Amino acid sequence: MTAAKHKRRRGNPAKPSGPRYRPAIWHRNHQFALFGIVGATALTLLVGFLGPSAVTLTLGPRHSYLPPWYLPAGVIKPNEWFVSILIWAAIILGALGLWVGLRAMADGWKPRYKKLFGLGTVLSLLTICVPPLTSADVLMYAAYGRLQAIGRDPYEITPAEVFRGQFDPVLSWTERPWQDTPSVYGPITSWTQLLANKLGGDNMHDIVFWLQVFSVVPFILACAGVLMLAHGDPRRQGRAALLTIANPLLIWAVVAGAHNEALAVMFAVAGLLFMRKNPFVAGLGIGLAGCAKVSIGLWGLAMLWAYRREPKKALLLCLGTAVPMGLAYVLWQPTAFLQSLRNGGYVSVGSWANPLYRLLDVFMTGYHAKIIVGVISYIGLIIIAWMLSRVVPWTAAPGLDKDADLRRDPLTIALRTALVLSVAWLITSMYTLSWYDLLAWMPLAVLAASKLDQIMVIRGAALSLAYVPGRAIDLGKALDFTATRMRDTVSPIIQMAMVLAVILWWRQPDRPELFPFKKSKAPPTASAPQLSESRPKASKTAAARSSPPQPARARAAISVREFAPRRKS
Repeated sequence: MTAAKHKRRRGNPAKPSGPRYRPAIWHRNHQFALFGIVGATALTLLVGFLGPSAVTLTLGPRHSYLPPWYLPAGVIKPNEWFVSILIWAAIILGALGLWVGLRAMADGWKPRYKKLFGLGTVLSLLTICVPPLTSADVLMYAAYGRLQAIGRDPYEITPAEVFRGQFDPVLSWTERPWQDTPSVYGPITSWTQLLANKLGGDNMHDIVFWLQVFSVVPFILACAGVLMLAHGDPRRQGRAALLTIANPLLIWAVVAGAHNEALAVMFAVAGLLFMRKNPFVAGLGIGLAGCAKVSIGLWGLAMLWAYRREPKKALLLCLGTAVPMGLAYVLWQPTAFLQSLRNGGYVSVGSWANPLYRLLDVFMTGYHAKIIVGVISYIGLIIIAWMLSRVVPWTAAPGLDKDADLRRDPLTIALRTALVLSVAWLITSMYTLSWYDLLAWMPLAVLAASKLDQIMVIRGAALSLAYVPGRAIDLGKALDFTATRMRDTVSPIIQMAMVLAVILWWRQPDRPELFPFKKSKAPPTASAPQLSESRPKASKTAAARSSPPQPARARAAISVREFAPRRKS
């Protein structure tokens, strides 16, 4: 049962009191959700503050009072099992908190988005006060910036080629397995790596702090941009804040690891803000995003698809994109583009593709096995994207005129298509990691609730758990066995299950279950749920004009459950 009680308003007593959400079931209780979100960050901070361990990076000597802060060396030596279990608990607690928060919103909880955004911002800023955890990628960011600082090209030479021949105070603190790999990042990302080295000097600890800043600031700005996309609809903005800045899975994957995904997403979100106003400026935004990381090109395709009926705007979008991309990849860093595509040739251990790759590797060379897995991956991307395009709800982006056709609104189309392409790429790619999910969470936060909420929570939690400890360091046999099985067995199974969930959703769009294996006891209702607050109200005639007739499968898929809260009695 869910009860809505009235609370006394502060200020003008003449104003009527507003309803207050009073859940009676724990898994729809927003207080449990907030406890899980805050608790996940608290556990992360505890592990980081204990200092270098199996999950916390070793940053070398500290010569300043800058963060990240942790206990001095020798005070305590954290047990590898203790810190690993704490991080596993943090990820599970955060995922449960997010899951409960989504259920609470579907049941009527209306969070104050400003407070929720403030909470997420504080949690993110606190997270960079301790060293990065589990992933040593940030050390490689520092190394690529160091190469530039000493006059080398990170796209042509590897950190190992330098530190194996001479001592370097920064490069010597890098970790396997990427020491022999040139940079795969765009020119803008490389410039932030160089800037971090300029600010941090010859000290890895200080360089890492500035890299953490260059991760969290774009993350906060990107999330603020998503809230701007949801402007005018406080309920939608509450969902946007929950799924972005206050999302514990993103705080863990992006901020705690100091990954640079948010830099590209920040520019891309800025481009989306101009989709209705200025396609050239929108193109500049996605072009700058591509200069940070090429994978954001999926959003560029979505934006181009949104202008497919308007050739002039499509051309302006392409011109805007070409300006920064041309300057960055043609004039300044001509080798960067090819190097940035290298990730497409890897197979990550936690992906669905790893078991298949290992099986094929028994019968053929690794090169040929990767080709076969890659072909299957790209075919799967196309098929899954098509399936999602049939069932992902159509939700008008805020700010659309009530008589306008949401299926011709460029912002609505761009958001929905970006979501479809991003999710399809994430669950079918043979190289996938939890921080890549930022590409899908951003458009998902603006659009209606659907089964993608559950899919992204399960997928993100599984991948995050799989990479704890996640570093290429010596571990005890028991922990190494447990972590390896989590990474090469449990996570791939869950990733395959998410692909299956999309297929079942496409086949049975009327079923609410994620895995509808049991036969439905009652036939599904013929009428589709009504759009409640997903777009401004319009007359039946106007609604009929703005939305052309759809097949039964597509009509049944249109749902905005979180914008039309249900009451249980």
